[in-house]
Amino acid sequence: MKLLLIIPAVMAFGMFTLALLSQRGKAKGLVDGRLAPLPSKPNCVSSEPDTQPEKKVEPLKGTKEAIKAAITATGGVLTSETDDYLSATYSTTLLKFVDDVELRRDGKAKTPTWHIRSASRVGHSDMGVNRKRVDYIRSQ
Repeated sequence: MKLLLIIPAVMAFGMFTLALLSQRGKAKGLVDGRLAPLPSKPNCVSSEPDTQPEKKVEPLKGTKEAIKAAITATGGVLTSETDDYLSATYSTTLLKFVDDVELRRDGKAKTPTWHIRSASRVGHSDMGVNRKRVDYIRSQ
């Protein structure tokens, strides 16, 4: 009977600890002028050309101002901005797990094109949240 009480308590403590850890991180930033490579975990997506097919999303088209507006309209908080780079965070409602969204402008494209990376800071799976987030930003 005690075991039935201890297991949920340990799981809750673990989730709370992971949530706190996610709040202390920060976006990866650019690596050699590109968005950082994705980890092996399935909790992330990117539009960079060398992204694994199962984690690939299409880049966004549009002006920087439109993309910033889409991020804030979808619940993101802008954390960094330069002419060619944006980063934002998204937090879950309950435990405040933090995910990072980063974009870099592709200077070679004729139309304003932004490569995007959306990744959870902690954990293994995101149950498709990062892909859905990119689609939601795109729909704005």
